[in-house]
Amino acid sequence: MSRTRLVALDVDGTLMSYDGVISDGVRQAVRDLVAAGVHVVLATGRGAHSAVPVALDLGLTEGWVVCSNGAVTARLGADEAAGFEITDVVTFDPGPALRAIALELPDALYAVEDLGVGFRVSSPFPAGELSGEMEVVGFDELAATPATRVVIRAPGASPEEFHAIVERVGLHEVEYAVGWTAWLDLTPGGVSKASALEAVRRRLGVEPFATAAIGDGGNDLQMLQWAARGVAMGHARDDVRAAADEVTGTIDDDGALATLRSLLP
Repeated sequence: MSRTRLVALDVDGTLMSYDGVISDGVRQAVRDLVAAGVHVVLATGRGAHSAVPVALDLGLTEGWVVCSNGAVTARLGADEAAGFEITDVVTFDPGPALRAIALELPDALYAVEDLGVGFRVSSPFPAGELSGEMEVVGFDELAATPATRVVIRAPGASPEEFHAIVERVGLHEVEYAVGWTAWLDLTPGGVSKASALEAVRRRLGVEPFATAAIGDGGNDLQMLQWAARGVAMGHARDDVRAAADEVTGTIDDDGALATLRSLLP
């Protein structure tokens, strides 16, 4: 019998394919885990406005969702008007980081999360890249807005160039994750999916040995190290796979499904 009582699941590239599809098998496995008394917690870079619909699609109507790479935690509940209540929020001053990056990437696109709604953006992002409502505002207004999450998109830059720029400008007061394309997420310093999940674990009274997590991105690395059983997707970067206890199939193989089934009592 599995001893796991809390399983944390990344969404994009783990449960959901890059074209937005979740398999029926994954949906059923999540429902089976919940029926068996396991706490299933989505842990995603998505904002609450985008993460909660995924949770509901999976049949999760109660429990917790970790959003914005750990800066926001929401409680699911049918008694809430929107189906969820935001319970924990950590913000930071994005001004210094935005101005430093703007000097290096003057043509980049910038977005600051508008909590529970969408994003305030410097210019429109490519269709489908951000979810929720979009409001175009001036750069100075973006820089002055306390943020849970900042997105920087530079179509002409590579992830390697982003890494170099981050090191050069010294973003020490914020946590950052460079995506698979020219995409940089900034979140409050010391905040990660792992830090938010630890708070959820304590709330639920789950022992550390009874935790598991599945993920594929750089923003999942700390979460995989936090979990007693950390599982990386087969297509994850080398450092992400190295941080995990085991590696499953790729998203094209629906690799998360085998792990979800293995967690069932």
